[in-house]
Amino acid sequence: MAKKQKKQTGGAGGTPATVALTAAGTAFTVHAYEHDPSHPSYGEEAAEAMGVSPERVFKTLVAEVDGELTVAVVPVAGSLDLKALAAAVSGKRAVLADPAAAERTTGYVRGGISPLGQRKRLRTVLDDSAAGHPTICVSAGRRGLEVELAPGDLAELTSAVLAPIGRA
Repeated sequence: MAKKQKKQTGGAGGTPATVALTAAGTAFTVHAYEHDPSHPSYGEEAAEAMGVSPERVFKTLVAEVDGELTVAVVPVAGSLDLKALAAAVSGKRAVLADPAAAERTTGYVRGGISPLGQRKRLRTVLDDSAAGHPTICVSAGRRGLEVELAPGDLAELTSAVLAPIGRA
């Protein structure tokens, strides 16, 4: 069962994502759960552990669009449409980034990459389905930790473009 905490501060238990949210004065809820390394999907595991619909839990993927690293935030219930991602940022071609490059650039490990508090701020695209929910959940910066916030706040804090980049 997930534990909830309102407005966690960036103290000893904080991650760069929660520190960024706190610094911005953004309302958020932290959901912590026991991560099972044998689970086949980080995002589906998070949705199940929190008892939240997979349409409201979003995964953070790092792709390369015309050679530039770009963050795509899409529902865990679906997948990323790479052509749509490229189009959303006026690019021609997108491929998933090398996991080591994604980890090195964001400062997070795979399965715990957050769109917030990245080591190097990357161009971000948020699937437009997020706007249909009062709140969504994204990684808080480590496996077993999610942050719930309003999609508009996420878009504002990451300077995200909203576009239809997810597919069912």
